[in-house]
Amino acid sequence: MAAPRGSHHPYPRTARINEILRSVISEDLVRLGDADERLSMLTVTGVRTSVDLKSAVVYFDTLTEQNKEALEERRGQIQASVNAQTRLKRTPKLSFRADPAVEAGTTVEEIIRRLHDDER
Repeated sequence: MAAPRGSHHPYPRTARINEILRSVISEDLVRLGDADERLSMLTVTGVRTSVDLKSAVVYFDTLTEQNKEALEERRGQIQASVNAQTRLKRTPKLSFRADPAVEAGTTVEEIIRRLHDDER
């Protein structure tokens, strides 16, 4: 698929913003993890920004209640970091969720393991 006329980017703006947000938030979590161990082992698997750029969902490989609580407590710091490191008119309001693809992959892996064990 070709880029729209007048655009020098081969993929949509939201995809670029999603990647920038993923990178900035990942780096910020490394820094915050030093101060708050509840954030130290989180991995950002992706970000999905709304078309109007007002909100973004940040997906993690795992997300416990303790992780969620820590992320909610630090949301302002994370958003401030995004604002400082990007050139967006407004910083999207961030929400945090476990990545459903990771859970689905774990389920498929478990099914394959059971099938393999049944063959023995």
